[in-house]
Amino acid sequence: MTIPLFDRATEAQRFIMAEAGQRSPRVAIVLGSGLSDVAQAVRDAVEIPYQQIPHFVQSTVEGHAGKLILGECGGVEVAVMKGRFHFYEGYSMEEITLPIRAFSLLGIRSLILTNAAGSIDKRLAPGSLMIISDHLNLMGENPLLGPNDARFGPRFPDMTEVYSDSYIALALEAAKEIGLELPQGVYAGLRGPTYETPAEVRMLRTLGADAVGMSTVPEAIVARHSGISVLAFSCLTNYAAGLSDAAINHEDVIEIGKAAGKKLAELILKIVPRLHL
Repeated sequence: MTIPLFDRATEAQRFIMAEAGQRSPRVAIVLGSGLSDVAQAVRDAVEIPYQQIPHFVQSTVEGHAGKLILGECGGVEVAVMKGRFHFYEGYSMEEITLPIRAFSLLGIRSLILTNAAGSIDKRLAPGSLMIISDHLNLMGENPLLGPNDARFGPRFPDMTEVYSDSYIALALEAAKEIGLELPQGVYAGLRGPTYETPAEVRMLRTLGADAVGMSTVPEAIVARHSGISVLAFSCLTNYAAGLSDAAINHEDVIEIGKAAGKKLAELILKIVPRLHL
């Protein structure tokens, strides 16, 4: 018999609490491909491999280490996912978003999402950062499909402000202080694992997307459903198909992500203490 989602999330939450000891995470951070510098800044860290956490699946993608890191960042207790799960890996939407459910049961009310993405806007060059102001869910699936458990959130959650306006303002303020240009844009989430065709990129541009990737949207939806405020960043690692003659490959995505990740880590370290906790 399938274990109900709430029970699975509760088992994961209890295990994390036991491993955390005296720690009480207040902010969760999810790191995308090659964006591991934030994890290195966590002090007094406890690392928990995903395979030890009940009902967490395994990350199978290069650049996703597969560890939950608990510790202190900028004077705030954090839970950092060093690597995430993707729909294209063959997991269900419930499986890839279960960590967000567990975070909500831990009492976390602030979530920072990061990803590596393709740029659809020529003004957003590879290596630059973009703050996500809204998204297009083009994955052909919604993580809230099926019976609703009101202990998590309402049947029909409002999606007017998935990405917190107040958090975006804090991020822009922090970026200005460190001299970092931080444009806002719309992120299109597609199923993958293929990169988009030039025709698909033209379609996305017509729909209003500025960047495209294969993650983040399910996590943001579930966070919104669970009453968690979200701040999200894309690291633009390449121009999407048709905007450049260069072929797109995952190795380049990881390498450019690592370089831009240093800037993103500096920014996140300034933002975390400012969140409305």
